Amino acid sequence: MSFGKLATGGLTALLVFAIVVTAILYTQQRRILFPAPARYPATPPQGFRLVHTRTDDGLRFSAFYRPAAPGAKTILFFHGNGDNLAGAVQATRGPAAAGAGLMLAEYRGYGGNPGSPGEDGLYRDGEAAMRWLADAGAAPRDIVVVGNSIGSGPATEMALRHDVAALVLVSGFSDLPAVVRSQVPLIPRGLVRDRFDNAVKLPRVKAPVFLMHGDADTLVRPDNLARLRAARPDATVAVVAGAGHELAYTDPAQAILGRWVDRLRLRAPD
Repeated sequence: MSFGKLATGGLTALLVFAIVVTAILYTQQRRILFPAPARYPATPPQGFRLVHTRTDDGLRFSAFYRPAAPGAKTILFFHGNGDNLAGAVQATRGPAAAGAGLMLAEYRGYGGNPGSPGEDGLYRDGEAAMRWLADAGAAPRDIVVVGNSIGSGPATEMALRHDVAALVLVSGFSDLPAVVRSQVPLIPRGLVRDRFDNAVKLPRVKAPVFLMHGDADTLVRPDNLARLRAARPDATVAVVAGAGHELAYTDPAQAILGRWVDRLRLRAPD
């Protein structure tokens, strides 16, 4: 067999391989990006109660809720893609100790909830949580929306749509394709179906914005923080030295978050 035929055969095989890999990544990426834990808490911890939200496409979800102390804000918390409500409890213990109310939202396809996760679906899930809080008597101006990691997507969208008290992004990204490409540089941006364009949206968020990031985060790298800061120059920023992507669960993060939320008690309404 000639060298030319070998080369042509090799290029053909490489092209077929690339097409197959691309097809798998495109069709299966949500399984990779939303690895819902198989185990989830069936009952809420002390101080919380199990509540149910309903989305505008007819899905009923479980969530954990605890009311705010008098004069305190309520946090609407969106957890990361590999977490669940048990982790959300740990990631909000600082504000809880300061008396903040907590609405720990869950996503479709997580925690025994019906449906499959995706960008539009997570926005619907966030809206369901906002409606539940409104029915419970929590006005948007009394709600602090907090998103950790992929939760920064629905958190930013809710802060854009509603006149909330503040938006807090912990280990947040500028957009999801940037995160994917930082891990697998050969993947084209257009291949990533879910965008979560947080940096594009931040300038239009009316509420104060707080950004917290670990300088040792290798998953959502600190260049994401740089892009978020550029999009929102007036944001309050905390960079936690030595912290990785587990930042939200650490004691320093809880102390910072607790102080930020408690400080909002003293903020006069516009």
